[in-house]
Amino acid sequence: MDNRSGVGVLDKGAGILAALEAGPLTLAGLVAATGLPRPTAHRLAVALECHRLVARDVTGRFVLGPRLVELAAAAGEDRLIAAAGPVLTTLRDATGESAQLYRRQGDQRICVAVAERASGLRDTVPVGTVLTMHAGSAAQVLLAWEEPERLHRGLIESRFTATTLAAVRRRGWAQSIGEREPGVVSVSAPVRGPGGRIVAAVSVSGPIERLGRAPGRSHANAVLAAAARLTEAVRRSTPGIREVPTTSATPLVARESNRPPR
Repeated sequence: MDNRSGVGVLDKGAGILAALEAGPLTLAGLVAATGLPRPTAHRLAVALECHRLVARDVTGRFVLGPRLVELAAAAGEDRLIAAAGPVLTTLRDATGESAQLYRRQGDQRICVAVAERASGLRDTVPVGTVLTMHAGSAAQVLLAWEEPERLHRGLIESRFTATTLAAVRRRGWAQSIGEREPGVVSVSAPVRGPGGRIVAAVSVSGPIERLGRAPGRSHANAVLAAAARLTEAVRRSTPGIREVPTTSATPLVARESNRPPR
């Protein structure tokens, strides 16, 4: 716990929530992550569970609770989702493919907004769908700018490599070909929050028969433009915070996309 308020019980509770940000933890995992004595960790986790700030998954592990989502929405943070509708619709119309917005939650990512292709073969990802962080261009984007330790941990069992993520950081967008599902390709770009932190990934996806084996060549610029619009929406919702540039990679799209996809 780097930020201490001087109110011990509050700092310890905040430490538990921060530990759970990385994903579900057993009681032993909470003890290891927070350094709290086992009885203290258990008592505080159960107290936070009573207030729905912490919950349990199907295996009994502690996870972040639904009250956090409700508080974020009440505070206006989910203006991102409110802004996502028209942005994703524009992206879908510009590319002719389904468009999605993903957020990371621990070791998973969740589809929080979507604009589906009206007809023809679609890559349907309904709102609320939980997907792995081990495959797909959105997973690459959500992991690529993490701190080194968390990045390396996220690469375990992933279908992409550290070299792939280095390329994502360099050009500012990601593509995947059959990583998440055979025959499905996608292109994603990061949505940034205060301080340049990655808060979401915006994507287009569809069948390889339509998008080909280098989908970034056709769609990276459109996805980057959508990500920039959503980043601006986040900036407007947090007055007084100066955002870092969303990306300097747009001029590199043509050069990078000529490389054979991994």
